[in-house]
Amino acid sequence: MITIKDVEHVAKLARLELSEDEKVMFTGQLGDVLRYIEQMNEVDTTNVEPMNHPIDFVNVVREDKKIYENTREELMQNAPDIEGEFFKVPKIN
Repeated sequence: MITIKDVEHVAKLARLELSEDEKVMFTGQLGDVLRYIEQMNEVDTTNVEPMNHPIDFVNVVREDKKIYENTREELMQNAPDIEGEFFKVPKIN
């Protein structure tokens, strides 16, 4: 059973300031969460294998290979301003 004192203790650890209304609200909400966890603990999971994801899938990764190569000239055509071989950008203060 969660009490207001428990909520105040958790709030102090988290450095939270709660109003009296919030303390009452969170007392009920935390109590609900703990009751739900207690329900989950009652479920028999002896023959259930642990899983890290609810959907069974295989990660498909393609081979890393070069498909198209841009030349420097092609890339520089997209620059709003250039200086020599470099993109020219505004100075940032």
